[in-house]
This record gives sequence, C-alpha cells and structure tokens, in this order.
Amino acid sequence: MTDAIEFQAVPTTTLADLLGRGQVMDVGIRPLWGPGERVAGPAFTVRCPPGDNLMLHAAIHRAEPGSVVVVESGDLDWALAGGNVCAVAQRRGVAAFVLDGLIRDLAEVRELRFPVFARGVIPIPGAKSAAVPLGEPVTCGGVRIEAGDIVVADEEGVVAVPAARRAEVLTAARARLAKEAAESLDAWEVAHRARIDKILAEQGYEG
Repeated sequence: MTDAIEFQAVPTTTLADLLGRGQVMDVGIRPLWGPGERVAGPAFTVRCPPGDNLMLHAAIHRAEPGSVVVVESGDLDWALAGGNVCAVAQRRGVAAFVLDGLIRDLAEVRELRFPVFARGVIPIPGAKSAAVPLGEPVTCGGVRIEAGDIVVADEEGVVAVPAARRAEVLTAARARLAKEAAESLDAWEVAHRARIDKILAEQGYEG
C-alpha cells in the first residue's frame, strides 16, 4: 500500500506519457465530486451486470482501506450508488470510486467530498439481485483493470498502472518530474523548437 500512496504525488499526465493511451480511461470517466486532490490506490474490482448494483453495495464492506473501487457497469440507465453508499465507503476508508456508469445523490457526494469518477448522474437506482465474484478483471473506461493495479485519478483523467510495473513506473515518474522541475521555461522552449523544426524538416515542410 505504501507505494500506492506515493503515486498521489504523480500527475496523471506524467503517467499517461509513460504508459501510453492503452492505460488511460476514456474522457467519459470524469470527476463528479468537484475539484479536489489527486487520489491513488490499489484497485478493488467489481462487475455489475446491466441494471444491477448489488456487488458495488457488497464491495464497500469488503474493500480494504485505501482501495479504489473500480466498477465495470453494464449500462447507463441506472445508478450504481448514491449518497449513503458513498458515505459508508468513505467511513470505511475507501479512497475513491471509479465507475463505468452513473451515480445519484450528487449534492450529497459533493458535500461529503468523497472522490467519485463516473460517467454521469441519474436519479433511479439499479436492482440488487445479481451476485457475481468480486476481484476479477474488469474493463472500465476502455481499460482492463486487475485487482491490485494502481489507479490514479485527478481532474486530468484516470490512469491504471499494472501491478507488475508499479515500482518501475514510480521510479520513472519521479525521474521525469525531477527533470521537469530542474528545467527552465527558456531551456524547454529552445529544446522544443529544435525538436519541432527537426520534425518539420523531415516532413519536407519549408514554411
């Protein structure tokens, strides 16, 4: 869990540069809880069939503190969670919800300041009847997530770091951030222009 917490200091833009498009959730997964801090933690994976939210409701009592609950949803017609579910998750130490679906009770979620990243809001809840295993691989925002992958989310987006690469990626991210911090805007501008002019010349551009 220690290195998962350390990912809170790494912007999703840096992780996206290192990992590529395949680990970045699509633009529909966005923060609904208002502007806030970056969140990071190991994924606790949940799959909810169309119209059903039973397993997310079960997950809040089973996820370890610090976990990011990541949900694959089967539709955009029913809410996966509301204010009380978010409040209990927060009380139990869940770091955030990342949902490929909808929530309700948005005002309550914002008042709680509980980090929720999802596709939107709808006022009607799903059913609670479909029991499926927790902790299996899911797809959220177009990205395959396995339990234990590190999920980092901020106002720029949501990125998943494969568990097997967490140490490697954290080291690379720290080095990249240190290099950027040491480089002045003047130096960046000179290097940037040289790189762009080189690409243009290779493309035969003469303007």
